[in-house]
Amino acid sequence: MSENNTSASADALNKKNRNIRLAALGGVVVLAAAGSTAYWKLHASHYVSTDNTYAAAEVAQITPAVGGTVLEVNASDTQAVKQGDVLLVIDPTDAQLAVAQAKAELDRAERRVKSLMANDNSLSAQISARAADAQRATAQLAAAQADFERAKVDLQRRQALVASGSVSGDELTRAKNGFDAATAQLAAAKASAAQVTANQRSAVAAKEANAALISNSTVETNPEVAAARARLDQAEVNLARTVVRAPLDGVVAKRMVQLGQRVQPGAPLMVVVPVNDIYVEANFKEVQLEKVRIGQAVKLHADIYGKAVTYQGVVEGFSGGSGAAFAAIPAQNATGNWIKVVQRLPVRVKLDAAELQAHPLKIGLSMSAEIDTRTGGQQAAAAASADTQRTAAQ
Repeated sequence: MSENNTSASADALNKKNRNIRLAALGGVVVLAAAGSTAYWKLHASHYVSTDNTYAAAEVAQITPAVGGTVLEVNASDTQAVKQGDVLLVIDPTDAQLAVAQAKAELDRAERRVKSLMANDNSLSAQISARAADAQRATAQLAAAQADFERAKVDLQRRQALVASGSVSGDELTRAKNGFDAATAQLAAAKASAAQVTANQRSAVAAKEANAALISNSTVETNPEVAAARARLDQAEVNLARTVVRAPLDGVVAKRMVQLGQRVQPGAPLMVVVPVNDIYVEANFKEVQLEKVRIGQAVKLHADIYGKAVTYQGVVEGFSGGSGAAFAAIPAQNATGNWIKVVQRLPVRVKLDAAELQAHPLKIGLSMSAEIDTRTGGQQAAAAASADTQRTAAQ
């Protein structure tokens, strides 16, 4: 009997200890769940992160504006260059000849315009001379007309007296000859007057044509001179373009040009990477971007430096479409069987210039990004206010 009581007491004690341990385990589970929930709501839910992140930059493509043979190449891959540094030189011979030709054409245009201006006075004098000729022709025509009328009357009188024998045949012949001569002189005077009138009109037209070329302009502002000067300016610009300079500070990459190579305008020769203006492109899943706004703070780490270096960035903008939308071969979701795939949207992150200077990056390097969605409230509010005002205005 005593043994049974001892066994029952041991079982009861074991059950009690087991219940205590289960209760403790349950408490630990409840506390862990409560802690996890509190951590998620108070902290983790305000952050979104991704390691699908890469350094990027808006590189400068170096292409020549003029064609020619490369005489010098002063830059090689990985070389650091400053804005304005000479990267390469194209043979300037053709461009120099074009400049010389354009200068000659400008000089010829200026001389032509000066000649037109000087000719204007000469044409005015010719018009005056033609006016005097017209007056003289008018007087000559009037005299010839008077002689004709007189010769006509004389002939008519003698013809009337021929029958009575008062006028001899010889005298009648002289009268006829005088009438014929007066008639010829009148015709010549009329022709001369017509010619003088035509010459006068021609002189006036020549002056008007000359005036149209020089009116309301000086030698400097004349359209012909201005066009020649523009051709000279273009030739000088093309000559200057034979020297290709770096458009910004950076590092040379993808150099494809060689000494002596014949290059054409627009052909890619090299690129300059602005390593001091690198930004980050973080590809977040679409389900992560509900609370992400422009202006929010971002913490970033680069694989090249590890966790020892932390970059402080700011969300600068969102891409206009997902990566799949801009792919070379976009997905055709309207055909065949379809499986929904979560898309990623590139988010542009601006880096702090001082941190970038202290720890340089190169484009394409892998990084990780974590956005604090609690920050950037002012920027988000301003953007929302602007959207509201724009909607109201529409």
